[in-house]
Amino acid sequence: MSSTAVAVVTGSNKGIGLAIVRALCKQFSGDVYLTSRDIERGKTAVAELQKEGLKPLFHQLDINDIQSIRTLRDFLKQKYGGLNVLINNAGIAFKVADTTPFPKQAEVTMKTNFFATRNICNELLPLIKPKGRVVNVSSVMSIRSLSKCSQDLQKKFRSDTITEEELVKLMEKFVEDTKKGVYEKEGWPNSAYGVSKIGVTVLSRIQARVLNEIRKADGILLNACCPGWVRTDMAGPQATKSPEEGAETPVYLALLPPGADGPHGQFVSDKTVQTW
Repeated sequence: MSSTAVAVVTGSNKGIGLAIVRALCKQFSGDVYLTSRDIERGKTAVAELQKEGLKPLFHQLDINDIQSIRTLRDFLKQKYGGLNVLINNAGIAFKVADTTPFPKQAEVTMKTNFFATRNICNELLPLIKPKGRVVNVSSVMSIRSLSKCSQDLQKKFRSDTITEEELVKLMEKFVEDTKKGVYEKEGWPNSAYGVSKIGVTVLSRIQARVLNEIRKADGILLNACCPGWVRTDMAGPQATKSPEEGAETPVYLALLPPGADGPHGQFVSDKTVQTW
């Protein structure tokens, strides 16, 4: 078993994920795994970084496939005895002009951004080693969408005692409410992406709280962050940040020094803790 430190970045064959891998290859002392659903695209991205003199490794990962997640989990356990850094970057967003019916957009977006991210965490968080770092890439859209929720929903999402089960039920309810055509009446905003990222941010707060309860002495730090508005396939060419600039906050959180006691359980944007 290797004693080398190891970092994994989900959805990292392009965009912000690729920029995060590039930065970690330069700054993290250990093995860095670029992952993607498509093996060829992943290997092409690895080759691109190798031309820059970097040494990323590749592992296939489809976050929507629980078996794929478990294959990665077993590999990490066997080869490294765990995991030091996990950056959950994989996610999707429908374009504004997309004509897919809103209930379908809600279902697909929630499945990937929230439920698949939760599955990754359920399988890989137990592997995080002492002083490990976990970064869940959320979005400022989570804060904007939260402000457009009903007062009742805002109260639930801001609660310091909300459980993962309660959060899951709320995310499921949003999808159901879109199918029934009652989501606005039920107090939800008009953004499937925004609601899915509320889920990611609140999940991160819950996970950090649980880590405090069960592994306080291990010094693991877990946060949600917004990379900013980044020029990617998802956000388009008008966005203000380059992928490298978008990678700055996730990488900062991934490389918090071993002695750091925070941030933890926070939503961080531009390396600054934001009010949730």
